[in-house]
Amino acid sequence: MPTTEPTRVPDPGAARFPVVDPATGEAFDEAPDQQPDELDAVIDRAQRAWSGWRADPAARTTALRAAADAVAAAGEDLARSLTREQGKPLAESYAEVARTVARLRYFADLAPRTRPIDDGRPVRSEIRWRPLGPVAAIVPWNFPLQLAAAKFAPALAAGNTVVLKPSPFTPLATRMLGSVLAAVLPEDVLTVVTGREPLGARLVFHPGIRHVTFTGSVPTGRAVARVTLELGGNDAALLLDDVDVERIADRLFWAAFRNCGQVCMAVKRLYVPVRLHADIVEALAQRAKTVAVGPGLDPATELGPLNNAPQLARVEELTRRALADGARAAAGGHRQDGPGYFFAPTVLVGVPPDSPVVTGEQFGPVLPVLPYRSLDEALKAANGTGFGLGGSVWGTDLDRAEAVADQLDCGTAWVNHHAELSLAQPFAGVKDSGVGVAGGPWGLYGNLRPFVVHRPPEA
Repeated sequence: MPTTEPTRVPDPGAARFPVVDPATGEAFDEAPDQQPDELDAVIDRAQRAWSGWRADPAARTTALRAAADAVAAAGEDLARSLTREQGKPLAESYAEVARTVARLRYFADLAPRTRPIDDGRPVRSEIRWRPLGPVAAIVPWNFPLQLAAAKFAPALAAGNTVVLKPSPFTPLATRMLGSVLAAVLPEDVLTVVTGREPLGARLVFHPGIRHVTFTGSVPTGRAVARVTLELGGNDAALLLDDVDVERIADRLFWAAFRNCGQVCMAVKRLYVPVRLHADIVEALAQRAKTVAVGPGLDPATELGPLNNAPQLARVEELTRRALADGARAAAGGHRQDGPGYFFAPTVLVGVPPDSPVVTGEQFGPVLPVLPYRSLDEALKAANGTGFGLGGSVWGTDLDRAEAVADQLDCGTAWVNHHAELSLAQPFAGVKDSGVGVAGGPWGLYGNLRPFVVHRPPEA
């Protein structure tokens, strides 16, 4: 089974762009920079493949199960490719491949249900479900394979074909995934296209595309606007006054710093009672100072680099501005010496509440810890941004913590943990954090349109 190149090998003379290893800051490979005429041909083939793919649900189930097995078999190659271009520790890349496999298996066995309409009239009516057609899936660089599967698995299960575009920062593992899937799926049912802008814009607004599913920044999502959008997050974690600091410190640290903080649902702001503020800062700072930071392919590494130079510059600037405005770094606060896009795990205290590192989304290994004097004050601050993806409440009294969590203005709230998701649950944000719903049956129905049939009663 091929694992290094897609089914259609590009012309060696075609345009290409470099792919950088974030652990070194140096280019180590290239990917095709596909042009408008190539995109037109891909979408045309996806349209022609749709009629056969949509017609046989049983064949789709069989094909998606085979796809899951094929991805699992290619797991080692996929994981190493992912770590090389994304930067995350190899163990996390293996976990991402496993989640990709799990999504394929979950959606392979999920089918829409025909539902009767009972409106009191002497007419038999049913809602049936039809696929949309060719779907564009646009994926960011923080979880390239996992987020790709979150888009293409329900779209394919629903009977659509998919044109998948990864970030130009992380195209290689996705191309490898496309090659693995091409070996077991019908031709042109799933195609990976790679390239720099304006490829994404052309894909989104192409007349042959019936639906777009996008994960990325809020400004780009607003420009796309005809789609299922999973956008940025600025998740708040709120600690109650009965919390056991040592018991939660590890979980809280990794809820903020996993994947170098490059997780849409990571804890990005921490609100702590004044009485416990010094204790939680000390516990988090100690972990930030001792966590093993290094190249993702090193087995000892616990935290890798940021993925790309622009993101490193953004995190550096947000931290610099916070420090200039009076914040103090209890740990980190600076770029690490040496090659690559490494930023020291950073815990900030004394941060002004209107600092951009609090009100925006840093998407990096930087956590502001803010004290509060009353629970009402903390809730107002937690809910006071334009984001609303997730949030969490931490405390010993679970009933009280759940009651507080119920007051968070977000799509998902957790008690005593954060960013733990099930394949069967809906995933959605409020405010600027998203449009539509992914995950579970909701993710399947987001790739279908209702079709209503009326017929008179039997004579």
